[in-house]
Amino acid sequence: MSNSKLRVAAIQMVSRTTVAPNLAEAAELIASAAREGARLIGLPEYFCLMGVHDSDKLAVREEDGRGPLQEFLAAQAAKHRIWLVGGTVPLASPADDRVLNTALVYDPEGRRAARYDKIHLFSFQRDGESYDEARTIWPGRSPCTFELTDGALRLKVGLSVCYDLRFPELYRAMDAPDLILVPSAFTATTGRAHWETLLRARAVENLCYVLAPAQGGRHENGRRTYGHSMLIDPWGSVLVQREEGAGLVVGDIDPARIQECRQSLPALAHRVLG
Repeated sequence: MSNSKLRVAAIQMVSRTTVAPNLAEAAELIASAAREGARLIGLPEYFCLMGVHDSDKLAVREEDGRGPLQEFLAAQAAKHRIWLVGGTVPLASPADDRVLNTALVYDPEGRRAARYDKIHLFSFQRDGESYDEARTIWPGRSPCTFELTDGALRLKVGLSVCYDLRFPELYRAMDAPDLILVPSAFTATTGRAHWETLLRARAVENLCYVLAPAQGGRHENGRRTYGHSMLIDPWGSVLVQREEGAGLVVGDIDPARIQECRQSLPALAHRVLG
């Protein structure tokens, strides 16, 4: 980990019920973030589709390694010479009626650098709201980190998705990442209650940056997502955020800040359990 900074961007979207307009908007926002100097750009969960029904994602699932969604992400990374964290895309799972909800990472050459299948599946019922991702999603099993390189800079980056945020043991298994990505589609209800608190807690616990690209607004399918995409530093401070609507959150990862926090508060070295 060098002392040079890395500019990063979280893309916030209000994804629609068909793929084509979502890809067009994502391409525009990626280009805008690249023009602002972002070297790593993250898309939100379900960036490609927020269907009318949860099962709609089955119709656009892809085999691992091929398909228009994966080709889009690889092409965007190569076009803008960026590291691109592709929110999530639906990949084929062992079950015909479920998909893997997968975060894919592409390097500036457009090569795939990492894959993470969402482990924890959201379920919520209250006041007429009802969600159960296990009906259409097959759970992943393994944590995932990758090394991001940009010139002399090296960062250990951990991948997680939305509901994973509630399970701190996942992030402990990453073994001191420098940056955590949390592409999400938090509901407005749970987001108001817990989103910022959980993001800041994960940053403080791991003394690392957290970048959280989110869905944020009223969708065509009637669902309302919380938004508030943000970048948080290793001390738990929110550096920048966007409340609602499509747009960008842009800021810098400073390795010197990570070192400063870990030296002044060596909590990671004081762990006894786990």
